[in-house]
Amino acid sequence: MIEDVLVVFVVIGAVLTMIACGFYASWRATRLHRLHRRVDLSRAGLRAALERRRAVTADLVRELGPTAGAELGAAVTAADGGEPTESELSRELRRTLATAALRTGDIAALLPDVASAAKGVHLARVFHNAAVADTHRARRSRVVRLLRLAGGAPLPDFYEIDDRPPDIPVPVPSPDTM
Repeated sequence: MIEDVLVVFVVIGAVLTMIACGFYASWRATRLHRLHRRVDLSRAGLRAALERRRAVTADLVRELGPTAGAELGAAVTAADGGEPTESELSRELRRTLATAALRTGDIAALLPDVASAAKGVHLARVFHNAAVADTHRARRSRVVRLLRLAGGAPLPDFYEIDDRPPDIPVPVPSPDTM
């Protein structure tokens, strides 16, 4: 009689343990799926930020004209979302905006948009790389590897570019206008 009760408790314990392990594996798989989805969304946001920066920079090139904006225009045309070309666009944008003569007239009106777009690329890249790091960390788990919870999803890659925004000083109002 006591042996029968003991067997029942062992069987119930084993079933409860299997159910708990199943719930845990399901939770981990769902979390991993959400992390992969977060990477996909952050990658889309990064692409949108890069496209916005290219569009704003193309507007700046049109205002600069064919001679002053030739190198920047070539960098905008070459930028295709790849890391080397986007880094070159960042460097060329900083070089072009370092010229003090660009801070006047219609060009000065575009500078806040250029600064905003450049900062947007930086933030989008930081968010994307944080999502990728979280996904890498989750996929390194022994449980995830043992149960193959990642399935066939590819391991996401970091996006590393030179995205330091250009230094654009904010115009200081004259004392007469205050």
